Amino acid sequence: MSAQSLMQLAGALSTGTVKVVDLTQVLNPETPVIQLPEPFAQSPAFSSELISQFDDDGPAWYWNKFSCGEHCGTHFDAPGHWISGQDYSDGTTDTLDVNQLVGPACVLDFSRESADNNDFVLEPEHIKAWEAEHGEIEAGAWVLMRTDWHKRSGADFLNIDEEGPHSPGPSPAAMQFLIEERNIQGWGVETVGTDAGAAGGFEPPFPAHFMMHGANKFGLASLANLDQLPAKGAIIIAPPLKIENGSGSPLRVLALVPA
Repeated sequence: MSAQSLMQLAGALSTGTVKVVDLTQVLNPETPVIQLPEPFAQSPAFSSELISQFDDDGPAWYWNKFSCGEHCGTHFDAPGHWISGQDYSDGTTDTLDVNQLVGPACVLDFSRESADNNDFVLEPEHIKAWEAEHGEIEAGAWVLMRTDWHKRSGADFLNIDEEGPHSPGPSPAAMQFLIEERNIQGWGVETVGTDAGAAGGFEPPFPAHFMMHGANKFGLASLANLDQLPAKGAIIIAPPLKIENGSGSPLRVLALVPA
């Protein structure tokens, strides 16, 4: 791309010809965090504490300190997050290739199916049907599964009962198809994690984690506003915090969309 093309993009952003869509949930102490069964350690929720706010501790400035798990709210999963991706030298948030953090998005809308069935599982035939309408998924694309789950909150977002969590997600076959047949860059969802709620019982368990990260690819969870994106044509910008040896981090995911 030439300098002139970059300036044309900047002009399109300033005039509104290209719109920026925020795909990020607000991060606060009420943000739902994934719940693991005993005896596994739990990720802490987001918390914030005032340092100073135009007072004796800082008369001219306001700031806070915060803490949370790396996988809290809208967050990035690096390959090193999962056992299958632990050996990649570029698999943590400080070592990954930043060129892979910006790319085209394919938004697969299965919001209706997810509303009808909270345990909806995406299969290769669903993806192929989407491609028949919108065109083949390009290599290097981010594939985002729209379920409208971001419209839920609190306990309804986690959707856990005595049988466990219930939320839509991909099958192992769908992950295999996207990795081997389409060579995508990353997989994103609106639910608390990149896998279906029942994915612990799949083979392999948690295929979005096990298979995507085993292939040195990325995940995005707890996305919002996928209903504002076209099926194709958006560009995703998703850089995690550069945490040394980080398995992931909260982040602000943005999409560039033709107005």
